[in-house]
Amino acid sequence: MEPLTEKQIRSSFVNCTKGEATRLRLPLDFAEVPWPDLDFLGWVDPGAPLRAHLVMPSPHAPQGSQAPLGISLRVPSISGGSMKSSMCQLCLTGHASSGVALLVAPLAGARGRAGNTVGIYVCADLACSLYLRGRRQPKLRFVQHEETLTLDERIARMSGNLAAFVSRITAAAA
Repeated sequence: MEPLTEKQIRSSFVNCTKGEATRLRLPLDFAEVPWPDLDFLGWVDPGAPLRAHLVMPSPHAPQGSQAPLGISLRVPSISGGSMKSSMCQLCLTGHASSGVALLVAPLAGARGRAGNTVGIYVCADLACSLYLRGRRQPKLRFVQHEETLTLDERIARMSGNLAAFVSRITAAAA
């Protein structure tokens, strides 16, 4: 992923108000973001731990263009039992149950303003790109499923999973 500026990130959000995008806090390590290792930038808001944000290259941008698309997410309050392990629906990395979180995104447009949302279980730290590349390891050390896919194929699968989720969010505004 090409490096983005703070202004590009804040103006990229499609499912929150401009005021909300202005108030969100960037990652604490924003100056050290490993851009070449990322397929999308994802982080939990340091000022609001029940909010998360994801910025990716827009699937609708012309080839070679770096127009970003941002999604605001939240962690719903859910009580219930916990599982021993969970799997991210984007990168398919296995984690302890605390390593995967249900993140919920308001739909873009009028349906989102009416309270409609979609959710997905993802790596709680939104570091899917780093897990795929082996730059980060899940905290729970259990047997990961060995895949025969190449890194490029796993990245393409994750990008397709993310694009499908984002299309569910943005289709409401189309």
